[in-house]
Amino acid sequence: MNIANNWKDYEILDMANGEKLERWKDVILVRPDPQIIWKDKSFSEKWNKVNAKYIRSNTGGGRWEYNKKIPNSWQIKYKNLTFNIKPMGFKHTGLFPEQAVNWDWMMEKIKNANREIKVLNLFAYTGRCNSCLFVCW
Repeated sequence: MNIANNWKDYEILDMANGEKLERWKDVILVRPDPQIIWKDKSFSEKWNKVNAKYIRSNTGGGRWEYNKKIPNSWQIKYKNLTFNIKPMGFKHTGLFPEQAVNWDWMMEKIKNANREIKVLNLFAYTGRCNSCLFVCW
């Protein structure tokens, strides 16, 4: 398994009780994640600096609860890539940072191809997992 550890604008600050505490550039978000099994917060003081938290509804979906004003959208960078981030109505931000290992692989393939490359980015989200498939020809 490759780890997406080359980020400067994104960071998981802590995880506990089915939630992730994340830094997206200067914005701190709490989002639910059913894979978080730890009960205790490792850095409880960091949870006091949250800009917004996604609250799940018992009937499906949910809403963002804002503690501090944040932009409607903002940009973060990964190496020479720029992404627009925006809290969506279903807990997402428009980006899966763990996919950075795939972007690294793809950038290396393109750089070493010695020919023009066309890229098709296919994306699927089922609610249980996400996957990206890059097809180069």
